Amino acid sequence: MTAFLRRSAPRTLRGRLSLVALTTAALLMLVLTMAFNAVGQHRLRHQADDELRTRAAAVATTVDTSGSTVRVLETSHDALLDTNVWIYSGGRLLEGPPNAGRLTRVADALAGRGGRRCVTADVGSPLRLCSQPVSGGGGGATVVTALDLSPYRSSADTLLLGSLALDAVMLACTYALTRLAVGRALRPVRTMTDQATQWSAVASGERFGRTRHPAELARLGTSLDALLDRIRTLLRHERQLTGELSHELRTPLSRIIAELDWWGARPRTAAQTHATHEVIAEAARSMRTICDTLLDDAREGAPGTADVLATLRRLTQGPGLPPHLTVTADGPPLEAGVPPALLERIVSPLLANACRYAHGEVALRVRRSPDGVRIEVTDDGPGVPPAFAGQLFEPGRRADPGDGHGGAGLGLPLARRLARSAGGEVTYDPGHAPGARFVLTLPAG
Repeated sequence: MTAFLRRSAPRTLRGRLSLVALTTAALLMLVLTMAFNAVGQHRLRHQADDELRTRAAAVATTVDTSGSTVRVLETSHDALLDTNVWIYSGGRLLEGPPNAGRLTRVADALAGRGGRRCVTADVGSPLRLCSQPVSGGGGGATVVTALDLSPYRSSADTLLLGSLALDAVMLACTYALTRLAVGRALRPVRTMTDQATQWSAVASGERFGRTRHPAELARLGTSLDALLDRIRTLLRHERQLTGELSHELRTPLSRIIAELDWWGARPRTAAQTHATHEVIAEAARSMRTICDTLLDDAREGAPGTADVLATLRRLTQGPGLPPHLTVTADGPPLEAGVPPALLERIVSPLLANACRYAHGEVALRVRRSPDGVRIEVTDDGPGVPPAFAGQLFEPGRRADPGDGHGGAGLGLPLARRLARSAGGEVTYDPGHAPGARFVLTLPAG
């Protein structure tokens, strides 16, 4: 039974709300109809009793109780008064309708009980009987009158059928109006659904909040817009990560392929083979570094802030750094709008490059800039050749590959890409001399 009800229940929200409204209205109308008909029947019975007492009072005027015995006076047109009328003296029947049969026994019992009473008897048809005492001298008299309730019952039945018909019309109107009202209320939802289907919902610049909606749906549209923006940001971040991986891995892969092609062109000595293995190993390590850096950035790409000075001091506490390494800050402590781990990954290649070429001094300076936070990484090395400054941030490019320093030419490009992904930038200051100065700008936290 439960499964049948579940299958037969409406599948749409409009149908379910309409069914709830119809059920509620039906229960309310049922209660009101029962109460209305109960009041109507009570009123009709009261009218019947009033008519019976009026007839009994009229008959009582024909009963003489002034003497020692009760006498019934004959009057003109008394046949109309005597219809369904019983007159008793004490418990003795003085006058009654002929051939009353069972109805006379009911009247006898009612008169025997005394007082003003009314009962309903069903003797082929519903009848209402009322007793009315007649006050007087020595003898007590009682008049019992009867009335056929069929017309009253017919009126009650007509009233019940009319109220049921009215209930049916009201329920039909309630269901139709509820479906219409709910349909109009849900029309914006249907519009939003069609819009999401027509748009390429994530890639499109359209948003639900640009259309006027009721307050509840406006809040829903704002929440959906925020969700779409987050999804679009995640997709853009994923595309950026994919592009960065493909771009950064292309150079070490090209080196591996070139070395393998060169090594396989003709037989090589053991020293040449060892050198080829070293190049391939270095390229593989570069690829692993690139993958680890970009994937860590993707995993920790959630918004955050970093205490710049504390992060730089933690970064400069490792071994292998030049003895004259200073970290200074101008003004109060500053916060960058990036997580501390991401700040470390951006600064690390700049610091490693400065330490690699410095003669002995490396300086990190932090200060506020109009756009956020500015970090300067300066060394006292030979600097960047002016002819190579334009290629400084191209992956795999080095000014002098034979200068005796390690590296694959990937640190600076990675630092710039990570900074740009966080809304910042890495630039080279060609006006600084002697040595080199790289400037990192990040949004303030």
